[in-house]
Amino acid sequence: MSAASHPAFPSVRMRRLRRDAFSRNMVRETQLSAANLIWPVFVIEGEQRTQVVASMPGVERVSIDILVERAKEAATLGVGAIALFPMFEGPKTLLAEEAYREDGLIPRAVRALKAAVPDIGVITDVALDPYISHGQDGLIDDSGYVMNDETVAVLVKQALSHARAGADYVAPSDMMDGRIGALRAALDAEGFIQTKIIAYSAKFASSFYGPFRDAVGSATNLGKSSKETYQLDFANSDEAIRECALDVAEGADMLMVKPGLPYLDILARVKDEFKMPVAVYQVSGEFAMLKAAAANGWLDYKKCLLETLICFRRAGASAILTYGALDAARWIRGDGS
Repeated sequence: MSAASHPAFPSVRMRRLRRDAFSRNMVRETQLSAANLIWPVFVIEGEQRTQVVASMPGVERVSIDILVERAKEAATLGVGAIALFPMFEGPKTLLAEEAYREDGLIPRAVRALKAAVPDIGVITDVALDPYISHGQDGLIDDSGYVMNDETVAVLVKQALSHARAGADYVAPSDMMDGRIGALRAALDAEGFIQTKIIAYSAKFASSFYGPFRDAVGSATNLGKSSKETYQLDFANSDEAIRECALDVAEGADMLMVKPGLPYLDILARVKDEFKMPVAVYQVSGEFAMLKAAAANGWLDYKKCLLETLICFRRAGASAILTYGALDAARWIRGDGS
C-alpha cells in the first residue's frame, strides 16, 4: 500500500477546515466592513449636474445637490467617509487662489454634507493641482521647479478653509516637506484641535493616476511634465518609511499609501513599523483596469473588487479609498449580485 493511499496519510490535513462554507467563514483571518471604506467623489459647480468620467467607467462628477443625495445612500450603507475632489471649471492661475476661497466649491460641499448627512465622515483633498494653471501640486519658480515652503503656505490656507467649513479630515496629497507640521500648527492655533490629518505620506510618482487627472481636469495642464521631484520613486521602500516617520512626528493622525495593489509591500511595512491607522488608495488606474477587464468578460468585477479590498485589509489597511465603495458596501450587506 502506498503512503498516499494509507488512511492515516497525512496526519495534518489543512483542507479539512476549507471543506464547508461555514468553517471557512469561521476561521477567516481578515474581515471587510463598509465602515472600512472611503468613497472618493468628484464635485462640480451647478445644480442637478452630472458628467461622465470617460476613463473611469461608472464614475461621474456631480454637483453638490446630487452629492448630498448620494451621500445619504452611502451613509445608509454604512460607508465610513466621503473624500471630496474638485473639478474646478473656472480660470486656473499660477497662485491657485481659488484653492482657499471660503465660499469655494469644496467648502460649500462640506457644509452641505455636514448639514444633511452629519453621520458620515467628510475628507477633503489638500492640494493645488485642480486650481493651478500648470497642473503641478504647488507653486513654481521661473525654472518650473515646484517650490516647497511657498506651496506649504498656500496649503495651510486651503486646509483652514476646509476646517472652517466643517471637514472631519484634511488630507494633504501634495508631498511637500514639512506640510503636516505646518497644517497641525495652523489648525491648532485656530482651535481646530479635533480636525484630523490623513497624510499622503507614501505617495508614489505612479503612472496609475491618469484617469484621476482627467477627472479633476489637471491632465491637460500638466501635459508631459512629471511630479517626480516631489512624489516618491516607485522603486524605493525605505524612503517611504522615512517619509511616514516624519509625518508621524509632525502630527499625522493616519498615514496613506498610494497607489494600492502594486504597493501592498509598502502598506504592510508601514503598518508593521508604525502600528497606527493606515489608509490605502485604490487609485483611478487600478479601478479602471478592473472595470475595463470586466467589460470585456475577462474578470468578474464583483469578485475581483472584493478580493482586492480584502487584500488591502490583510496587508494592514484600516481604511480603503475606492471608487467601488458603494458597490462593495451593497455586496457586503447582501444586496445585488
